[in-house]
Amino acid sequence: MPRTVTVGLDDSPESRAAAEWAAREALLRGLPLKIVHVREPAPRYVARTPLLDLEGHRHWVERMTHESADGIRLRHPGIEVTTEQLTGTVADVLCEAAGFCELLVLGSRGLGVLGGFMVGSVTLAVVARAERPVVLVRPGEQAADEHTMDPAGVPSAATPFRPVVLGLDIDHPDDTLLEFAFDAAARRKSALRAVHGWPEPPDSSHWSSGRAELHDSLGRGQAALLSKVLRPWRQKFPDVEVIEASRPGNAAQVLVDGSRDASLAVVGRRIHTGSFGAHIGHVTHSALHHIAAPVAVVAHG
Repeated sequence: MPRTVTVGLDDSPESRAAAEWAAREALLRGLPLKIVHVREPAPRYVARTPLLDLEGHRHWVERMTHESADGIRLRHPGIEVTTEQLTGTVADVLCEAAGFCELLVLGSRGLGVLGGFMVGSVTLAVVARAERPVVLVRPGEQAADEHTMDPAGVPSAATPFRPVVLGLDIDHPDDTLLEFAFDAAARRKSALRAVHGWPEPPDSSHWSSGRAELHDSLGRGQAALLSKVLRPWRQKFPDVEVIEASRPGNAAQVLVDGSRDASLAVVGRRIHTGSFGAHIGHVTHSALHHIAAPVAVVAHG
């Protein structure tokens, strides 16, 4: 079965933005695009309700997915687009679909009352369980948002891509995560900014010459470790400009701050098989809720 870029579609603004992003990503990767709609099965007592037009809803879903596919074909000539309507628990079906694709793309809702993006329970469940990369796209995401401004300061999709930003744990670097990020930057012909946050020494607010020297020494050591992790990947992807950003502070906040001008943010999720179930980690959780750019979550061992 050929690999695809697969997108979950439910006619929400965020899923429509996700479909457009997925189409652009499919073109970058030279892969087909599959549009998937998942319908939860209606309970028997609901299915028997005379006023509920299940057949009409089924036709509406078919029309929605076909119209979305036709629109993408018109806007992106040459891309192969297929559609599929599936039935089942949405998170379960999407996780299964993720196993057969290069990456899965989902919409993530707009800003909540506290200024962060809202990530629904279904989306979080898929991100926490899927073993293929999952990309979350915000409503209103446009192609020009991924690119630098033109010389007149006007948004344009014809200018170079903004950097791909990688959130990296240098104590536990993973090749799957690093390869995804470098490959994404190479396909975009963009820079890759590798961001690493490290904890400051205790009582760093009370500066003395000795403490300042300790802080500087720690900073140099962390920067050297980051360079060591990235060195073989620089050699593997010599055309990718790499920007190393090792900063003191909370790792999640350092990543969010370092992703403000990203075309794509890439974070990892360690695959856990313990009795406590799947989870995504606080840095990835923060990225999903606070980074405006599309966020790719890459599962790794």
